[in-house]
Amino acid sequence: MRFVSIFALSSAALAACVVATGCGNGGGINYLSAGWKSYGGNPQHTAMSHDGTQPLKRVLWSAPIDLNPQYSGSSLLIHYGCPLISALDTVVLTVKTGAAGGFRVEGRELKTGKVKWTEDTDYILPNHNWTPPVGSAIVGIMGLVTPAGGGTLMYRASVDEKQSMVSRMSFYGTSLYEAHKDEFDQNVRICTPITVDEAGSIYFGFKVYGPNAANLTSGYAKINSAGKGSWVSAQTLSGDENAPQAAMNCAPAISNDGKIMYVAVNNGGFSGGYLVSVDTATMKMKNRVRLVDPKSGNPSIVPDDGTATPMVGPDGDVYYGVLENPFGENHFRGFLQHFDKTLNVTKTPGAFGWDDTPSVVPSSAVKAYHGTSKYLILAKYNNYAGAGGDGANRVAILDPNASAVESISGVTTMKEVISVLGATKDSEFPNSPNAVREWCINTAAIDVKGRAAIVNNEDGKCYRWNFDTNTLSETMRLTSGVGEAYTPTIVSRHGESFAINNARVYVLGR
Repeated sequence: MRFVSIFALSSAALAACVVATGCGNGGGINYLSAGWKSYGGNPQHTAMSHDGTQPLKRVLWSAPIDLNPQYSGSSLLIHYGCPLISALDTVVLTVKTGAAGGFRVEGRELKTGKVKWTEDTDYILPNHNWTPPVGSAIVGIMGLVTPAGGGTLMYRASVDEKQSMVSRMSFYGTSLYEAHKDEFDQNVRICTPITVDEAGSIYFGFKVYGPNAANLTSGYAKINSAGKGSWVSAQTLSGDENAPQAAMNCAPAISNDGKIMYVAVNNGGFSGGYLVSVDTATMKMKNRVRLVDPKSGNPSIVPDDGTATPMVGPDGDVYYGVLENPFGENHFRGFLQHFDKTLNVTKTPGAFGWDDTPSVVPSSAVKAYHGTSKYLILAKYNNYAGAGGDGANRVAILDPNASAVESISGVTTMKEVISVLGATKDSEFPNSPNAVREWCINTAAIDVKGRAAIVNNEDGKCYRWNFDTNTLSETMRLTSGVGEAYTPTIVSRHGESFAINNARVYVLGR
């Protein structure tokens, strides 16, 4: 990998693209917002596509995202980074190359899957149990940022061109990193997917394991569009010596006006924690709320094994999934915590939160809905057999502004609008006649135009959940099925759907 110290190339290349091709408006396409740029598709992680999806008729192409998958019996306990799609239709995959680590990014043609370019990163995973995702992100139209060694980023100036300038970016200073490379590589590691806001600022969490020349402690970092870095410690955000860590896999979410970052902090592992709002201009804490189990009143568990991230709704409300405490009281389903944008008002929770980032569904897209909310929430609704549940694993549409007593937990939660049961019986639980293979999604792509969601399952199939008929109206078999850690689904602006199953990404369409 060739490193140079140029960051301003991004804005220059962007300006050249706009002047040369008119891609600021693109004949009706807003290229500044087109594509699937990060986890959840956008800085709010709403996972909505307004372009419609093609029928799930065949696999157009597939590619490995793990060259050396490590199975635990019949399970694959790894969270893969979200595929990305640029405004000019380059697909970006972050690929694991070794057994315990080693990563590269690939740029591929959307239509054919042909490799356009590859680039290795020297990123080292943080300490972990389940392998966490390595989450790259697209900056503007042209740029790509990928986690790299020592809490730095690999910046590729053009995601669409075969030949591109590649440089290293650091929120604490590239020269300091180069002078103490071994020390930073050992002790500072990015621990979340990267989020990029509409202004081009970059946000991520990192963990620190020992002394370093920048005197860093675990926290969250920002690099603005001019390349200037800043950071805030997790201890400062929590105000609690028992919560000094950035929550693993918690991609920062940005408010709709770009002024607030929402992140979680914990003590690592399976500990309690806080949801925190941060001023994006100053990186100073605005407010924090202790995450509390709505059933027991105990501190909720903010687990490092999950991939839940905050999601910001169209009205500014903030949603974040946690695990229950005592562990297991809710069949390991956790709860979806729900707050107003200031974090001062605790609102009705959802009945499932574990390892899931909810998606936004316009209320007009659900025929059966006759309430007053302008948007609804799609969440996983598994009820795990072997954990006290009956194995009747579902996905559900919930009304964030209506409530009902939920039968499993006995807690007043968001009212279910519709839900759909998994389609494949789970032979691992012969004593649970309702048990079906579980939904293995951590953020589900919403087809607003088609009034549907693209949802992936452990049975090796990807489904279209049609909201009008409340049925799994289309099915595409990808693999024979495997016990999956949760993965995202995404959609291109041309309507191809992407799903990850058994260490490969599959591109589906007509």
